[in-house]
Amino acid sequence: MAIRTRAQESRAAIQRLYIAMRHLFLRGSYKPLGVSGEAMIKSLLLLKPEIYGSLADPEKVELSGLLYIFQRLPEGIEQCRFVNLIAREGLEKSGFVPLVPSKRRRDCYRVDDEQMYIEMTRGRSDIYDVLTHLTFMFVEAEKIRRNSFDYKDRPKREWVMLEGIVQKIENGEAFNEEMGYTYLSTILGRTYEETAAICEEFADSRKVNSLFEITYWLGKRSIDEHAHALDREITFSSALRENVGNHMHGEIWANDIKKYLLDNKLFDRPVHIISANMHSVMNTLYAKKIVGKRTSNKSLEEIAKVLSQSKSDHLQKKLVSYASANGMSFLKDGSGTNIGVQIFDLSKVDPKSVAKEVNWNKKYIKKNKPLLLVFDYPFGEQAYEIMDELLKPYDYKESKKLLNLASINIMGKAGILEGGKGDIMIPTAHIFEGTADNYPFENKLLAEEFGGNGVGVFEGPMITVLGTSLQNKDILRYFHKSSWGVIGLEMEGAHFQKAIQVATKIRKSVNPSADLRYAYYASDNPLETGSTLASGSLGLDGVRPTYLITSRIISGILNK
Repeated sequence: MAIRTRAQESRAAIQRLYIAMRHLFLRGSYKPLGVSGEAMIKSLLLLKPEIYGSLADPEKVELSGLLYIFQRLPEGIEQCRFVNLIAREGLEKSGFVPLVPSKRRRDCYRVDDEQMYIEMTRGRSDIYDVLTHLTFMFVEAEKIRRNSFDYKDRPKREWVMLEGIVQKIENGEAFNEEMGYTYLSTILGRTYEETAAICEEFADSRKVNSLFEITYWLGKRSIDEHAHALDREITFSSALRENVGNHMHGEIWANDIKKYLLDNKLFDRPVHIISANMHSVMNTLYAKKIVGKRTSNKSLEEIAKVLSQSKSDHLQKKLVSYASANGMSFLKDGSGTNIGVQIFDLSKVDPKSVAKEVNWNKKYIKKNKPLLLVFDYPFGEQAYEIMDELLKPYDYKESKKLLNLASINIMGKAGILEGGKGDIMIPTAHIFEGTADNYPFENKLLAEEFGGNGVGVFEGPMITVLGTSLQNKDILRYFHKSSWGVIGLEMEGAHFQKAIQVATKIRKSVNPSADLRYAYYASDNPLETGSTLASGSLGLDGVRPTYLITSRIISGILNK
């Protein structure tokens, strides 16, 4: 009998985890430490994802992984016994104040001391992402409980002292932090140095409680369930179970865009779609005019770094005001997708405000008056929903109108498998993990366009994964070292390609000669210890690749 490789075992663990999540979602509820929850925990422990570091260690609490998930979950969720995943069901019109995590756009509502509602409007990937984070959180909570009691099941002194510190925090009283680190390090199974360093990172993070509070409440809820049968529970509303996969939010989002174009007599103009962030295109087109004197000789990277400084708020406001008066429109999202949209009328842009790295083509702009339709990053499977709806014919006065689509351009963040943070990847195909689906395409961006700029550039196939938080080195090494030759991983590429190919080959709603441009910059290298997503953001290291890609995309659009 053949022995399975570690990569094969890991792939099986991912499949079991997703099957379990789908089953629990359809069932409507589950208890994290019940039979179903334990099956998910077992699969996660077998998988040992890189982003969750010391997850499988029975004593050491994974510190960077905790910071990563709490930046993506609502503030105070560690205090709640009941977590309800819901669709958009009217809470946005209630008196509850929405809690939006700092690193993930989700509207969440704390309805009482023990219950949190989280709106899931971005598709299945969003649901799986939250469930994976919650499963990890419950594993770490059990470690905290075990570390807080002695062999006779009595609370250790460190736990009692931590409880006193949390009471002081709640009362706004001062306490000795260094003394607190010593108590906390015992409960976390970590050294004093590790504990003090991560506590500072928690303190610097927006919309995240202190590690003292998080550790205490994770432990307390675990103790309540273990000793007093006060079970924790996760539920999925009936509206969420009915709506997932129906493109309800994406359809509203796309129709709002098309209505705006019609209302402003822009619908028939050539449209170039760009999926990117909400600042790089705007900065490339306008920032030179705003940053200050003698900017004509400054590089786009230098200008962007000035705007990235903490003291640049006045410049940002001035920039948005100038851009809004010179061709930029911002469409506020009311659909629930949490995806912002900018529309740039290039015929209204002053060439003197455009970064020198852009090859500005006055003749093309004067003749065609092109539009750039820029939308913020979608999340996983949501990419298919919004691109599919955007490329559909628009029902207008008993007729169907098609966008005059000239190109589709995707700039994203991705994990790199060869190279390091800040390097650039140029995909030649997208492979969908766990399926036989693969999408080769002609990329109008070429690796040689990015040479000589101080960043590594890699060209080849990329894998679209089910969730970045589930990847481990064994699977990634297989895709990289085998004949697949994968250079990186991300979550949206295959979903975008699926929608584009449906539109071009089946619906015939998009001209098949429309250009496709894809480029990613490396936010992490999951094959390198200390370089996973949990190690922190790129910061200023991401400025150069972001603006290299942006300027090449805009130049390519204007000089086909």
